[in-house]
Amino acid sequence: MTRDMALEDVLNEIVRLIRDFLQCESCLIYLVEDDVLVLNASSDESRQNIGKVRLRLTEGLTGWVARERRLLAISREAYNDSRFKFFKELPQDLFEAFLSVPIISQNKVVGVINVQHREAHIHSGSDMEMLSTVGEQVGCLLVLSQQKSVGTSTAPATV
Repeated sequence: MTRDMALEDVLNEIVRLIRDFLQCESCLIYLVEDDVLVLNASSDESRQNIGKVRLRLTEGLTGWVARERRLLAISREAYNDSRFKFFKELPQDLFEAFLSVPIISQNKVVGVINVQHREAHIHSGSDMEMLSTVGEQVGCLLVLSQQKSVGTSTAPATV
């Protein structure tokens, strides 16, 4: 938050840090754009699905987290949950464990952070607390990014 970086670079650094800290196979950040959750950052090195994976707030586990404004932790067979929506573009949809938190800014859900483990995994209280804290910080970061982009309409948003 103290360096002048493009928002995309900051989000990609955040997913990398979360992946390393939680020792998970996948971390994704979705941001709300026109009432649709859009994949904006991925720990997947190819990042080929950025901007392409989109879901309504009424769809999937991610939509549920955004709609309910609540953390969701599933330790095994997340893909069998009745709220689950499969995306063939995302290999993570076959992973067992799922941890997700809303990103809230100015009392409004502006995104969701998802963490996934390939194998069954019980998420500790400290894992959940850490991810919730990161979600709050990303919300603050997005406010700063929006404020900065308003002041410089020709330059890309940086934080």
